[in-house]
Amino acid sequence: MGIRKKSNKNPPVLSHEFIIQNHADIVSCVAMVFLLGLMFEVTSKVAVLFITVQYNVTISNNEGPEETTLNYFQHGLKDLATVFFYMLVSIIMHAIIQEYVLDKINRKMHFSKTKHSKFNESGQLSAFYLFSCGWGISILSSENLLSNPIGLWEGYPHTLMPFQMKFYYICQLGYWLHAFPELYFQKTKKEDIPRQVVYISLYLVHIAGAYLLNLNRLGLVLLVLHYFVELLFHVSRLVYFSNENRQTGFTLWAVLFVLGRLLTLSLSVLTMGFGLAGAEEQGLDFASGNFNVLFIRITVLAAICVTQAFMMWKFINFQLRRWREQAHAQTQTVKKKAAPAKSKSSKKDKGQ
Repeated sequence: MGIRKKSNKNPPVLSHEFIIQNHADIVSCVAMVFLLGLMFEVTSKVAVLFITVQYNVTISNNEGPEETTLNYFQHGLKDLATVFFYMLVSIIMHAIIQEYVLDKINRKMHFSKTKHSKFNESGQLSAFYLFSCGWGISILSSENLLSNPIGLWEGYPHTLMPFQMKFYYICQLGYWLHAFPELYFQKTKKEDIPRQVVYISLYLVHIAGAYLLNLNRLGLVLLVLHYFVELLFHVSRLVYFSNENRQTGFTLWAVLFVLGRLLTLSLSVLTMGFGLAGAEEQGLDFASGNFNVLFIRITVLAAICVTQAFMMWKFINFQLRRWREQAHAQTQTVKKKAAPAKSKSSKKDKGQ
């Protein structure tokens, strides 16, 4: 992410600089239009599509002395409107964290341009990963998926989702979609844009794939696992920026990163290769949301494996670069210590 330079001059209305400086206020006004639409009967039906979760399904539960109803949700095209609204919310939250937290810390720390950009990125992602990880663990606990991993494939297709799980996926898609306009709002350098686009696209493809193929339980487990490891990395980087001698977090992250990749592959192979392969309901049925066929299972598993291999390749390059930088820093320190020693010995020789 680039550095936003605030200027006292007022840029021309609707110019690029005007939009960048005031994008949070502009997006807030757009979001307010949808909220105000709820107040009027004529527009409320349209506004509801953007703000509330759609495709509610009510199921009667006859177990127990009294009949109770359970509310579940399915996915559909109307979810695009809801994702768009929560993309706007993500832009607003991004601006709030940037202005009221990160910018204040940046003024005190006086970072260089490179560190400033990385600090902003880690600060934003740390907040998001912490929130998403906590929320995801709460859903996994309420759905008993932590104590019963068989639930990852048992009863597939998982077309009916509880409110929390569906809303979680909506917010995830909204957040990663908001990252595209943020490339413009944050004045990201041209050379950094391809890396960011690949990074964002991988998240969107995997999250949307799990959501649309009714693999929401497996997707949620893998997301929480991945977010926890990424949270540790970005927190470690924030600590490193405050004190460059504190690098213990990177060592712990490196160990958990490798374990996270192994656990991700294990759960994916267990679910796609064994659990769904041995399920009773086999076949492709769009009406019932069943995608349990060999081709789709292999495609999903291949996509996960390729992504994990790509991440390991990036990880190895990162570690090699880090070790080279540490070796170079140690060499420079030894040379600096050796220089005064040589000067002292030369002075003694001259005195003799």
